[in-house]
Amino acid sequence: MTAAATTANAIPRAGGRYRWAICALLFFVITINYIDRQVIGVLKPIIEVEMGWSEIDYSNIVFAFQLSYGIGLLVVGRLLDKVGTRWGMAVAIAIWSLAAMFHAAARGVLAFMLARVVLGLAEAAAYPGAVKSVAEWFPRRERALGVGILNAGANVGVVMTPIVGIMIAGLYGWRAAFIVTGAIGFLVLAAWLMLFRQPQGHPRVTPEELAYIEQDGEDSTGEPLTWGEALRQRQAWYFICGKFFTDPVWYLFLFWLPDFFVKTQGLDLFPKADSGILSTIGPALIAVYLLADIGSIAGGWLSSHFIKRGWSVNRARKTTLLLAALCAVPLLFVLQIDNAFVVVLIIGLGTAGHQAFSSNIFTMISDLYPRRAVATVAGLGGAAGAVGGMLIAKVTGWSLEYLGTYLPVLIYAGLAYLIAFGVIHWLVPRMEPAPLAPALETTR
Repeated sequence: MTAAATTANAIPRAGGRYRWAICALLFFVITINYIDRQVIGVLKPIIEVEMGWSEIDYSNIVFAFQLSYGIGLLVVGRLLDKVGTRWGMAVAIAIWSLAAMFHAAARGVLAFMLARVVLGLAEAAAYPGAVKSVAEWFPRRERALGVGILNAGANVGVVMTPIVGIMIAGLYGWRAAFIVTGAIGFLVLAAWLMLFRQPQGHPRVTPEELAYIEQDGEDSTGEPLTWGEALRQRQAWYFICGKFFTDPVWYLFLFWLPDFFVKTQGLDLFPKADSGILSTIGPALIAVYLLADIGSIAGGWLSSHFIKRGWSVNRARKTTLLLAALCAVPLLFVLQIDNAFVVVLIIGLGTAGHQAFSSNIFTMISDLYPRRAVATVAGLGGAAGAVGGMLIAKVTGWSLEYLGTYLPVLIYAGLAYLIAFGVIHWLVPRMEPAPLAPALETTR
């Protein structure tokens, strides 16, 4: 038995719960992050009419966000590992909130692209910072659940966007929707600065809870991981490849799902007096992302549950990944169904699978790397996912403009997670920790 395991057995109780308050704070950070990036997708049907956008114009706007987001992830992960999460995240939240509000001043495609570039650069800090924070605040046995909860913030953000965005747009116009949603970010920023510190010096953390958090005996000191070191390790490539293959599916739904419901299911943006509950995109989007929320939390809970039952980390994570991947397979057939309710359920199952998959591959970073390297690896993988998002944006725009169908991208969506699972298992068949982490050198 290792020293870390002995320590873990000696700490049966947490002795405090403040780490869950931090998890809730991270949940709200991710929620507003997604509201700010998603509102343009929800309001696309009305903005494109007023602005005269083509499908190619909109795909270029999405492409600009993905490009800057990917560049930002390459930089911000290593930056967060150097300067720390508290101030790194604070600066990022302030900048992306301002960029979100700037959308209201845009008068053409180029101005929207500029706003999306700044938004993407700043929003890149959210996930690397959040996952790094979970690694800092939680022992390994609880990290998948912690990441699952904060990851659920993405779904809540997407659920809230049609409620808040469409309501404000209907009352005051679409420009007001960008101003209000961007301004909410400054409330989250205030909460972040008041509540977030490192656990070692936090006045709300008891000595017992700190001992519980540090029970794995991980070394948080040392130099941050360099890109060169990471790119030479299979442990980093599992995450880079996993994000490259699966993030495009998430971005597809994030930026095109409202349009998909309007064009393939005949749903409306605003409700009509004689319409049913699933005649507008708002309830459809809410249903899809509520299911995604369930998938995010359930995926994190399931692998943590397996570990508590005595399964190895390798078996627990990969079993959960495979089950999540199978949830996306019905997306292959969604265009053949002429029932909006069934279509919503299938897409909701697919997004639930994505979030369960995402929660676990994010958590696997801290299974394989020490805390000081987590944000760097998360940034590299996020950048790869953004590249995949750029490709799916162009392919979707071309498919809609020239073929008039979502079929090619939906075929990919149904198979992407099984492809990613196969690649991940090939790269890290036994979940051996990265060689730079001596404290984690036991095979799990």
